[in-house]
Amino acid sequence: MRDRGAHPRLVVATRSLHKLAELRVLLDVPGAELLTLDDLGVEGDLDETGSTFEANAALKARFAARATGLPALADDSGLEVDALDGGPGVRTRRYAGDHATDAQNNAKLLAALDGLRPEQRGARYVCVLALAAPADAGSRGGQPVTLVRGTCRGRIATEPRGGGGFGYDPIFEPRSEPPGGRTLGLWSADEKNPISHRAAAARRMSPILRERGF
Repeated sequence: MRDRGAHPRLVVATRSLHKLAELRVLLDVPGAELLTLDDLGVEGDLDETGSTFEANAALKARFAARATGLPALADDSGLEVDALDGGPGVRTRRYAGDHATDAQNNAKLLAALDGLRPEQRGARYVCVLALAAPADAGSRGGQPVTLVRGTCRGRIATEPRGGGGFGYDPIFEPRSEPPGGRTLGLWSADEKNPISHRAAAARRMSPILRERGF
């Protein structure tokens, strides 16, 4: 049993301090102690073999819960483009190759959509958060983890604009912008955070965490 004065511990299945800090703010569970895999001495990386964001997020959450014995939160995110039947999807970071840069990924996507009208360039950023308890992680039967999804809808621009953000931000126009308007690469962090896919997923996960004592 946890001491009454102790903070409940939640491992986030990441080694990124930036992602940990972002989730700490977005989740709004100030009574919880959020830790990375490195904080807990977890070695090795998990192969993300799932064909969906949900599958990969669940894999990572179960891995972290099993390795640490703590409840674990994991995310998997990327870009889905309507004209590409939801691609690049789980291959978002590797769209132009396993070691592709953001610029190379953006260039490949722009080439794939070349000539399409604005209404044909619909896309969405997706973030799936998965929460696994240690008991769920160890189940060979694959007990379901808790999954929530957040999206940020928009369209793919015809050329990169702006140097802010990362990934596909310089070619992603959120739906509040007209065709040819500002890409997320031109939005400030304060503007972007409330509409981001990760923020949307976090808003759905926060009450679940609080119900579970975090």
